[in-house]
Amino acid sequence: MELFNNSRVRRQDRLIGPEEAITLLQEGEYGVLSMQTPDAKGAYGIPINYVWDKDRSIYIHCAPVGEKLQAIDCNPNVSFTVVGKTKVKPNKFTTAYESIVIKCHAYRHLPKEEKLYALEIFMRKYCPNDIVTGRKMATKSFFRTEIVRLDIIEISGKAKRVK
Repeated sequence: MELFNNSRVRRQDRLIGPEEAITLLQEGEYGVLSMQTPDAKGAYGIPINYVWDKDRSIYIHCAPVGEKLQAIDCNPNVSFTVVGKTKVKPNKFTTAYESIVIKCHAYRHLPKEEKLYALEIFMRKYCPNDIVTGRKMATKSFFRTEIVRLDIIEISGKAKRVK
């Protein structure tokens, strides 16, 4: 993936490659969306479910109003972090982990067709055995759901393997 760039990762001995990063992006259950606050005086991070379109975009869903949307409206440059498996290793005084950090540009006010597409991906990922019911719920609550597309600018990743 040409969007993959580990050149600025400090611990070059812990890098993961593009294939492992893509697997983590595909299989992760949630990510942390980090933004600048609307007043530009602080940061705001929130854990959130997501889906990846297997190309260059991540989708998140939320209510159509709120702090994250205000932050995105003020500055659409965001960071999205996915943490995979972690395991505290007390006898070694460390933690095994894997994670990716993704620089993104956030887009709101997507066309209806794109929102429906994103909701379909959400259903396939999080409730694959209830797609029919999920489609009905998506139609019923569509007006009170915001979908935000995060276009991937750059991905980096690292892991600490501890036996």
